[in-house]
Amino acid sequence: MAMLDKTTVMAEAIAQIPDGATVMLGGFGVPGTPFSLIKELVRQGQKDLTLIKNDANETGMGVDWLLQNGQVRKLVVSHIGLNANAVRMMNEGEIEVEFVPQGILAERIRVAGAGVMGFVTDIGMGTLMAKGKPEITVNGVTGILETALKADFALVHASQADTFGNLRFTASARNFNPLISMAARKTIAEVKSVTPLGGLAPDDVHTPGPFVDHVVVIPELLEVYGVVER
Repeated sequence: MAMLDKTTVMAEAIAQIPDGATVMLGGFGVPGTPFSLIKELVRQGQKDLTLIKNDANETGMGVDWLLQNGQVRKLVVSHIGLNANAVRMMNEGEIEVEFVPQGILAERIRVAGAGVMGFVTDIGMGTLMAKGKPEITVNGVTGILETALKADFALVHASQADTFGNLRFTASARNFNPLISMAARKTIAEVKSVTPLGGLAPDDVHTPGPFVDHVVVIPELLEVYGVVER
């Protein structure tokens, strides 16, 4: 039985994202951010999006393209300090921003991908981060319940894939990408090259194909990818 070929035209893959969707974006600053998929999302213009990402990129790139185009309703991030436009929009009430400590953000995404509803931690107890969250006592220690963080779509950047969607990431560009690939209903991966099934060595597969729905080959990297050497 032949394995499914998941290579897809970029416009067709992104067109599946509706207005109001929750979209996870890979990346830690520049490395691992799916800039080409974001560009296509800007071109198509889906509105009222909730974006989940470690950061809001810098002014003039990535997430900021979506902000400038008026497509974002809410950001769920660990920080936005490198994006003055995001800070302004938050302060002026143009977007909603939910701040989540970086480790908690990663774990909320991880448990969603593992099929767990949430986890209990004492990190953040007695701070604003705990406000409104249920408190649970386990073995005499009280912690707060952090719920799993899921999304409708995940957009990831990988260096290589095979036709079934097994993904290989390069160095620090791996970051949040494997986690969000597991935590979304559908995952769209942009890659620099695609090999036939079996073209990736098993030890080079960082995200297994069953977690990936569409593979999009980007013929050339936009200038923004080279801002930071990986």
